[in-house]
Amino acid sequence: MECYSYRVKCPLTFYLLFSCLISLSLAQSATSNLPFKAVNLGGWLVAEGWIKPSLFKGIPNGDLLDGTQVQFMSGKLGKYLSAESGGGTILVANRPNPSGWETFRLWRINESTFNLRVFNKQFVGLNGGNEVVAVSSEADTSETFQIVRKDDDPRRVRIKAPNGFFLQAKTEASVTADFPVDTDWRDDDPSVFVMTIITILEGEYQLTNGYGPERALQVMREHWSTYITEEDFMFMSENGLNAVRIPVGWWIMSDPTPPKPFVGGSLEALDNAFTWAQKYNMKVIVDLHAVPGSQNGNEHSGTRDGYEEWGDSYIQETVAVIDFLAARYGNKPSFAAIELMNEPVAPGVTIEDLSKYYKAGYDAGRKYSSSAYVILSNRLGPADRRELLSLGQSLSGSVIDVHYYNLYSDKFKNMNVQENIDFIYNERAAELSDVTTPNGPLSFCRGMDCSVVSKWSKDGRLRKLCKRPTRCIWTSHG
Repeated sequence: MECYSYRVKCPLTFYLLFSCLISLSLAQSATSNLPFKAVNLGGWLVAEGWIKPSLFKGIPNGDLLDGTQVQFMSGKLGKYLSAESGGGTILVANRPNPSGWETFRLWRINESTFNLRVFNKQFVGLNGGNEVVAVSSEADTSETFQIVRKDDDPRRVRIKAPNGFFLQAKTEASVTADFPVDTDWRDDDPSVFVMTIITILEGEYQLTNGYGPERALQVMREHWSTYITEEDFMFMSENGLNAVRIPVGWWIMSDPTPPKPFVGGSLEALDNAFTWAQKYNMKVIVDLHAVPGSQNGNEHSGTRDGYEEWGDSYIQETVAVIDFLAARYGNKPSFAAIELMNEPVAPGVTIEDLSKYYKAGYDAGRKYSSSAYVILSNRLGPADRRELLSLGQSLSGSVIDVHYYNLYSDKFKNMNVQENIDFIYNERAAELSDVTTPNGPLSFCRGMDCSVVSKWSKDGRLRKLCKRPTRCIWTSHG
């Protein structure tokens, strides 16, 4: 028996159910074979640490990756380093309790050298002398610091400034870079800080930059060639699935030489997926999962440090990625749909910018395929789930991507299987009907996690364990 718990993961399994009449769907595209019964191939062409943690195990100093959020408490003063006013002025060491101003996001240069980004997105640096400030919006040599960890206690650190001296908290109001090299790590040493790691990001940016270009290329190519194979497509087809959703990152359009730190090879893997899909009579939904600037700050968005920065200035670059993908795969028999963006988050991504992009992305995709569906993801967060209905109705063959997660909330963890099923019947069905209108766009419903299943195995246990939740989802939304 071969277990697939690390490959095609059950919590990512979903049904792609277009919630209008099947006859209408087929009339719009005779080749789409609706409804699609699909699995999301997450963690393959866009790496995510929670899906395959072993990818990150060989990175030196692997808890200090890009986007890791850290706080530094002065061992002598017992107070935290803080970017006064969140940035734009000096650093102080006077906060008894840490919060946003006392949290620094790492930009990793190598395993021990970093830029430190503060709350208002400036970088810590020197003011030309030895005073420590956070005023620059860009990182250069004067904003580059080395974090030196104590051999027998890695939480105790010293921070070496670009002038060769170490930071010290002289007083609560004075943080300078003028402490000499030698230390015995005493508690009263003003250059010793206790570092607390708050959050670690584990996405493709962190993976490739953490390993460096040569090792990252080896790791990623091994991953791409083994994580999903032709055998998986054969297995999925034999067990009732007729489509796959494949997340990709924006850097795929520059393969085989994408911008650093990303490495080339994912485009070849996507080409293989289309070949296998055609061989086993399956469809492919290409999902632009990571966009330039990051649409949600999550590790799967290709972000460096967790800030969500996508907006109007990135629209042209993002449309170019859609154009590239549609041009390459638009004439493939297995090409079923393209998703313009995965999980934009409100309010950072505005509905105005998103609508402008969706219109342009739709036009780019339509240049190469008149039949493939164009999927528009709803914004997560504080947003009206009906806000894209008007736009979708104006775009023929568009689909609204609606996410319903029964996995990440304690509310659902405390429910048994039947209670989860009842919730889908009673609550989710009503929510989905709210975004389903006569002659409106189709609905792409996913995220109804089969969280009671821990393994995908070839002996049929997945089908047995998922039988009731699957039937519930099909009945409620099919």
